[in-house]
Amino acid sequence: MKKRIQILVLIIYVLILSASAYGASKVIDHNCVNLSTIPSAWVDKARQDLHIAYGHTSHGSQLTTGMTGLVIFKGSSYAYNSGGTGGALDLRENITGASDLGNPNFTAWETATRDYLDAHPEINVIIWSWCGQVSGSSYSNISTYLSLMNGLESDYPKVKFVYMTGHLDGGGLTGNLHIRNQQIRDYCNANDKILYDFEDIESYDPDGAYFGDKSPDDGCNYDSDNNGSRDNNWAEEWQAAHTEGVDWYNCSAAHSQPLNANQKAYAAWWLWARLAGWDGGTSAADPTDPDDPEPEPALPGPGSKARTHPNPCKNSSRVYFRNLQSRANIEIYDLSGKLINEVDKNNNSSSVYWNLVNKEGEKVASGIYVYVITYPDDNSRQEKGKIAVIR
Repeated sequence: MKKRIQILVLIIYVLILSASAYGASKVIDHNCVNLSTIPSAWVDKARQDLHIAYGHTSHGSQLTTGMTGLVIFKGSSYAYNSGGTGGALDLRENITGASDLGNPNFTAWETATRDYLDAHPEINVIIWSWCGQVSGSSYSNISTYLSLMNGLESDYPKVKFVYMTGHLDGGGLTGNLHIRNQQIRDYCNANDKILYDFEDIESYDPDGAYFGDKSPDDGCNYDSDNNGSRDNNWAEEWQAAHTEGVDWYNCSAAHSQPLNANQKAYAAWWLWARLAGWDGGTSAADPTDPDDPEPEPALPGPGSKARTHPNPCKNSSRVYFRNLQSRANIEIYDLSGKLINEVDKNNNSSSVYWNLVNKEGEKVASGIYVYVITYPDDNSRQEKGKIAVIR
């Protein structure tokens, strides 16, 4: 009975944890920085369909300078320019009339947006960033921002408007910045808005280590021992422990470190793919033909989490668990917490598969199943996720 309760709790945790990745809501945060997860077909679709206007100053430039470096790092599939010439993503950084969401004031950007959309009817995505204004914003200031965004959405229904939080300022979880950013998050979550969570993205390193409770600032400096002084830098530490040109790439990053701009670029392309129609899951189906079979994706790089493919399992007889780096035990549960099957990996292969049957060899029904992967060689390591089976 105790194990059954633990599994039920685990299932609820997994479903909540994966809501932003698989649900309808488009929240782009630290969970959206694995570039290899984005199917190339949806990167192509974004370049084909999106016409983006982006208003920003220096902090907001982390997205685009990171994207510029990404082209050198990963190739022309991630190219962008103003106008989308040569098959690149059409991303324009020339909205005149305001500098960012708070400069010259908290409303000028809205008038500038209307003027730009009226002059450029082909634009179908609008995104503005903050500089440092959220740190000193009041509840009313943020309410004005949210209200103006909502008005633009009503008046330009064919345009997708991206909300954004402000950058870290060292104030920690009790600081005004975090509180005002949470005001933006709460509104976006309650009203199913598109959110690029700038603060959240720069609160985590690529391995998922959290620094938001250590008073981090926009330069990735943090207080390692909670003595009131920022004495370490998580980006510099991660860069020093990993290989430049393989695990990360050098690029310009205003007020910050290259790794921060790397993360912002990965999240930006996750955003573009979502806006192009990708559901945020592992499906690599051709976006121009939903009935096309899904090609098996390339293995992710070392250190990344196990993948399932295909997922959802549509007209498929088996699901692969990929990138298992050592011995692994895999348990499959239904949503009631019942153990459905177990799969063990004891060979040198990097993947094993579940053939969508239960322990008795019978085909499982359509529905959501939860997998739990444990590693006997490392009891502290456990991975969890869900698989959708469609019959």
